[in-house]
This record gives sequence, structure tokens and C-alpha cells, in this order.
Amino acid sequence: MPLIQELFDGICKGNRKLVAERVQQEVDAGGDPIALLNDTMIPAMRDIGDKFSRNEVYVPEMLIAARAMQAGLDIIEPLLAQVGHKARAKIAIGTVKGDLHDIGKNLVAMMLKGAGFEVQDLGVDCTVEKYEEAVTGGANVICLSALLTTTMSYMKDVVAHFKGRDDVKIIIGGAPITQEYATEIGADAYGSDANDAVRAVESCLAS
Repeated sequence: MPLIQELFDGICKGNRKLVAERVQQEVDAGGDPIALLNDTMIPAMRDIGDKFSRNEVYVPEMLIAARAMQAGLDIIEPLLAQVGHKARAKIAIGTVKGDLHDIGKNLVAMMLKGAGFEVQDLGVDCTVEKYEEAVTGGANVICLSALLTTTMSYMKDVVAHFKGRDDVKIIIGGAPITQEYATEIGADAYGSDANDAVRAVESCLAS
């Protein structure tokens, strides 16, 4: 299926109504929901993510684009399940224990979903046990978020808990987090922003 420019632009501009209408039109016309997702919707989110990384758009624009994407996903996800389409991997994401900030975490979650991953949002104030439950439930990757320097140290506890295991990869991110800190505590990867977090997930799964 060729790229549907109107749908692509609708996601990039955050036009939820247009996105829902165009996706429904394609579905009603017998369009392939998997092709719709892979050929137009995911490329649109990748495009807005690239612009975010280049500081051409900012968090508000990213959020409205992600919400527009979700309006389309709400229509096609049941159809994907019917045809047996499986997500690329299952990702669990949560803000670490003691930290109640969720805007950055929510943005990463929406970007990952827009990239074709199954995403389990664990919320905020997440303990090691909560992450362990997600892995037991089938998560292949855990994304840890922190906004405070006082809570980022808990990431070390989570990484230590999963050390030496082959069934899960740990990716960290947030305002005070750096690549140096990720390396120091032994995390598998670091995401500098929402778009980079998607890249980090893809890189970990490919390794």
C-alpha cells in the first residue's frame, strides 16, 4: 500500500479527527490494516520524532501527533488482532520508585506504540517488583524513567536486579540521565529523548 499523504500529514499535524476519518475510510474500503500501519502511520510518527530530535518541533507538537496516531490505532488494533498480527516486541515502561513525573514517560510510551511495539505502561513510583511482574508477563524490554536526581539512583537497583539475565533489556532515560550514567550502572541502553528511546529499543532488540 502506498503512503497515504493526507493521513501522514494528519498525524504529523495532530489532527485526530482527520486521522480517525481517513483510517476508517481505508478500513471500510477493504484496506490492509497492517500495510496502513507500516506504510503510513509508523513513518509519520518517525518523521515527527526526527523533527523533535532536530528541535524543529517540541513536546506539545509531539503529544498532539501521538494522540492523533492513537486515534487511528484505536480503530485498527482490533483488526490487527483478528488477522493475527503480532507487535514487534512487548515493552514495559514506568517512572522509577519515588518519582511521580510522567509527561516524558507518557511521550516515550506513545512513540513506542506508534513504532509498532506493544506497550505496557506501568505508571509512576515503580518498584523492582513491578518491573519484575512485567517481565514475567512477557515484556522483552523495560524502559526506566526519572526526572529527579534524587530518584535516578533507584535505576541502579532495577538494573542490578536483572543483571545477567538474557530475557530482558533495560533502557533508561529522563532529564538528569546521561549515557555516562547508563554505562556506569550497567543499563543496556540510554535514550536522550522520545525518538532516541525508540532507536535504543530497536538497537537492543537487534543485538
